[in-house]
Amino acid sequence: MEHDTEKKYHIGQDNITPFGLDIHNPVFMISGLSVIAFVLLSLIFKEQAGAFFGWLRPAITSTFDWFFLLSANVFVLFCLVLVLSPLGKVRLGGQQARPDFSYLAWFSMLFAAGMGIGLMFFGVSEPMSHFSSSMGGVAVDAASGVRTDWAPLAAAVGDTEAARNLAMAATIFHWGLHPWAIYAVVGLALAFFSYNCKLPLTLRSAFYPLLGDKVWGFWGHVIDILAVFATLFGLTTSLGFGTTQALSGFNYLFGWGTGSFATVLLIAVITAIAISSVVRGLDGGVKILSELNMALALVLLTVIILVGPTGDIFSAIFGGGLSYIENLLPLSMPFNRADANFSQGWTSFYWAWWISWSPFVGMFIARVSKGRTVREFVLCVVIVPTLLGIVWMGAFGGTAISQVIADSAAPVASAAQELKLFVMIAEFPMSGLLSMIGIVLVLVFFITSSDSGSLVIDSITAGGKENAPVSQKVFWCSFEGIVAIVLLLVGGSEALTALQAMAVSTGLPFTIVLLAMCVSLYMGLKEASAKL
Repeated sequence: MEHDTEKKYHIGQDNITPFGLDIHNPVFMISGLSVIAFVLLSLIFKEQAGAFFGWLRPAITSTFDWFFLLSANVFVLFCLVLVLSPLGKVRLGGQQARPDFSYLAWFSMLFAAGMGIGLMFFGVSEPMSHFSSSMGGVAVDAASGVRTDWAPLAAAVGDTEAARNLAMAATIFHWGLHPWAIYAVVGLALAFFSYNCKLPLTLRSAFYPLLGDKVWGFWGHVIDILAVFATLFGLTTSLGFGTTQALSGFNYLFGWGTGSFATVLLIAVITAIAISSVVRGLDGGVKILSELNMALALVLLTVIILVGPTGDIFSAIFGGGLSYIENLLPLSMPFNRADANFSQGWTSFYWAWWISWSPFVGMFIARVSKGRTVREFVLCVVIVPTLLGIVWMGAFGGTAISQVIADSAAPVASAAQELKLFVMIAEFPMSGLLSMIGIVLVLVFFITSSDSGSLVIDSITAGGKENAPVSQKVFWCSFEGIVAIVLLLVGGSEALTALQAMAVSTGLPFTIVLLAMCVSLYMGLKEASAKL
């Protein structure tokens, strides 16, 4: 690919710079104007938009659940092939390249960018939801003990230990190998074609083996525009979860309220902080905040494990982890499922959300992973965060389930989804301090997601450049906050549904893009491996 470097600079020459912006035509113009139009139309036709968002999510997840599940399985298997094959020896940036960040800094940024807000929002609520569904009884194979039907069986006799382990397995399934395999595919493709093939750090570059010079034309523009939409709406979904949880936490502790004014004010303040972090850049802003996040998360996790029901927590971690491995195949099956609520209401949404997040997380991972071998990259990006997720879910979900087993009327059982974390922590000593740490974690995750996402969208719309003007970064960071505000306000009482609907709608077409990316990446790695 000797001429690829020339193409990189050819893109830069097509850029125009009004108002200090480094615009890659037509990606910036189409995506930017589309986002502005979306905001205006949603505000003008608020009632119709709310009804549409309410219809959109279930319509997509119920129709395409098989497609999302099948595609996610492909990504996991593809990562396995990369680890076990000679392709794993290829080093990102060339065989002489060495990593820019230590393992600790690298893992911190992976953890913060990948799932931070989600772990805070769903860490207590999702295991409890699956536990309550399983408490009526579980259908398991007598010989293997593996669950054969994930639909709740209300008429059966309850088994709290089996229900807890299965609840943890279902939760880990949504936060384990499959989502991180999705991130790994995108991150590896971007890193390889950027560092090894000297192409721009943008989504279109990953399709050069398939499209050749056509990536610089219409189809390349389509891929990058889809990536911008997917990133923006996937990100605003997470920001919506974070805003809802942080406001609920403040209201729970201080009675500050959770109305529209509080929502707008909080997002505006956090967006302003995110903008200042964006201005400071990757090393001065995102890296520092990511390491702060990791430190606070470890403090909160350690306190929960040591002060909480330690024995039950470890039982949830190990029992849930083993149950996850045992039930991985039945959980992953895309066809002939009896558990429509689980596969459509939970799994389809998650896979679409992760896929819509993948340009953001993948590009961010690519930017911090130069110098790693393909095998090291895949193993670390997929396995390490999965293990951290098992421990996190086991600690928080296991504690909440333990409280409910001890007392079926425990407050956490009936608390709203966004409040469950704080209600669970209320049973601990120094609960006010721990709750504040939880809120700060949510907010810092909010900031790191927002500024990381801004850097990614900015890079895509600037044709892969990593050092676009500050004004352009500020533009995207601002509009991430504005879109989150609009969707929360338009959605009304179903605000989170509106956010989820947009993430799912962009995740669907981008799934096709990711499947094609696997083929293109394999072709590129095979060529590079042959030269070693």
